Amino acid sequence: MHYGIAFAPLVPTAVLWVAIAAVAVIALVLLLGRSRGAWVRIAALALIVLALANPSFTREEREPLSSVAAVVVDKSPSQNFGKRTEEAEQAKEALVDRLKQIKGLEVRVVEAGQADGETDGTKLFGAVTSALSDVPTDRVAGAFLITDGRVHDIPANAQALGFQAPVQALITGRKDERDRRIAILAAPRFGIVGQTQTITFRLDDQGITGDRARVVVRRDGEVLNQRTVLSGQTVNVDVEIKHAGQNIVEIEASPVENELTLVNNRAVVSIDGVRDKLRVLLVSGEPHSGERTWRNLLKSDASVDLVHFTILRPPEKQDGTPINELSLIAFPTRELFQQKINEFQLIIFDRYARQGVLPMAYFDNISRYVKNGGAVLVSAGPDYASTTSIWRTPLDTLLPAEPVGVTEKPYHARLSDAGKRHPVTRGLEGSASEPPHWSRFFRTVDTRNATAAPLMTGADNMPLLLLSHFGEGRVALLLSDHIWLWARGYEGGGPHLDLLRRMSHWLMKQPDLDEEALRLKAEGKNLEVLRQTMGESVPPVTVTSPSGKTRELTLSAGDPGTWRATLPADELGLWSATDGTLKALINVGPVNPKEFAEVTSTTETLRPLTQATGGDARRIAESGSVELPRIVPVTSATMFRGDGWLGVRMRDASVVTGVGVLPVFTGLIGLLLLLGAFAATWLREGR
Repeated sequence: MHYGIAFAPLVPTAVLWVAIAAVAVIALVLLLGRSRGAWVRIAALALIVLALANPSFTREEREPLSSVAAVVVDKSPSQNFGKRTEEAEQAKEALVDRLKQIKGLEVRVVEAGQADGETDGTKLFGAVTSALSDVPTDRVAGAFLITDGRVHDIPANAQALGFQAPVQALITGRKDERDRRIAILAAPRFGIVGQTQTITFRLDDQGITGDRARVVVRRDGEVLNQRTVLSGQTVNVDVEIKHAGQNIVEIEASPVENELTLVNNRAVVSIDGVRDKLRVLLVSGEPHSGERTWRNLLKSDASVDLVHFTILRPPEKQDGTPINELSLIAFPTRELFQQKINEFQLIIFDRYARQGVLPMAYFDNISRYVKNGGAVLVSAGPDYASTTSIWRTPLDTLLPAEPVGVTEKPYHARLSDAGKRHPVTRGLEGSASEPPHWSRFFRTVDTRNATAAPLMTGADNMPLLLLSHFGEGRVALLLSDHIWLWARGYEGGGPHLDLLRRMSHWLMKQPDLDEEALRLKAEGKNLEVLRQTMGESVPPVTVTSPSGKTRELTLSAGDPGTWRATLPADELGLWSATDGTLKALINVGPVNPKEFAEVTSTTETLRPLTQATGGDARRIAESGSVELPRIVPVTSATMFRGDGWLGVRMRDASVVTGVGVLPVFTGLIGLLLLLGAFAATWLREGR
């Protein structure tokens, strides 16, 4: 019960202050003039002014409110090392029991720091804020953190907490823990394909001195380098960027005896490979309607550096005009096909026939170029079935089909069963209808003895598009020169850009277009396993999480040629998948998660903040069993720690449940007071 007095003036405040001033002046005059009965007159005037102020006695009925303490339990992955999880659970149960024994204290328990595949690091103070978000600051008694000390959202100072109460940290783990990790000091984000990039790392040992480790460097699972590194040594390693897209580099150190975890013995660097200018050589055997289709396609790609030659005056068409009077340039065959052939990523022969321009020795060079990793595309017309066909050169060993003639009849190109599964032709716009929703072609080069299954078929179900591998390189054979009809929009046209671009990129070994591939893809909080194959079935895939846990997945058929499965991406770090033949890697979240950067428990990280609030950071299981300090309620103090005890700040907060008001000058009481004052004055004046 609380009592008080309140005022509700009957006149404006300014009038009341004028009246008070007038009474004060009159009182001063009466007192200085030593007037008889001055005090009676002053008392009467004061009562009149007090009546104008309209005082009231108040009585408040209050209900005390409990103080609130938050208990935050760290559930981050680093708590799984050693016996930290068990220690945290025991500490939570004992702490909550002790706090609940304190009268007038409400306890709120929350868990935080769980790995969700998105959040990097242990966030405990965000959980404290959420747990106390609906509690006024004058009711907060404090916060207890049960953690290993590796917290990554510590406020800059105590004022940033938003409340004035102690923060107490109860630390799991041991002081003598040992761990080894690879720390990345410098790593590029991008690199030019074919060039090298330098990664700088350091071997860090905690709780270990003067040791050394065997460090292995891998790129996409392939071992690049092995060396012995001293603890604390900084090392530079050069890595060649092999392909476009993610090049995942792993740096792994050998384990040390009795270390906490092997997870951070491996660090990951993801370097995005960027292709420099792709050099493409386009050789057109003669001017024709489809020549510009290839030129426009390749010139529209900013990443392609195109070299295009058209044979306008073959040697057999000599007309006696001197060379120096021709507005043409000679075909630099020696420079292109002997000196600089390996500088090209793709060579395209567009309706090219042997015309005495290229000696047979240069076709041998082209064959070796493909065998060593190059690419050749032949866009064939009647020239391919002629006696001067490039089939009748050393290229016959790499071309996937032998020409036998030409069929001239209208037809719709169709995807074969293999074409419906191959990433180059799968899902081409218009292919799902029958006949396909694109214009007709009118010529097909007939072939036999195909060494690869056709992806598209032409007239009489003959092969139209064949893709094949030769040595380390790739070969494409398009057996019609009417692709330009699609480009010109004849009968509605067709998806020539998609087809030709995919075909060119497949030849230049774009990983997304490989026939046999295993890929991992992060989709929100899930991880998708994608298997591309030309086969009818796929084996199970074993997926390994960053912490080393494995699970076997059976993939389900999706689009033709694709098989899929999903699983929760509940850990940050490097995931791997393998089906026994193929392997895929993907990094989920930050490249090197904070959670595994430093895993030894510590009191030093939280101690500055806890002591600034009057609390402390202490280990609870140093002796092997959990031992908590006494929990003491403290009402008025700035220090909430001591030898063997930790405190909570008990608040004197309450809520008003009822109010009683008794006006002094209202009604009979006020009338009697005023009449009494006037009567006393009258009696005094009557003397």
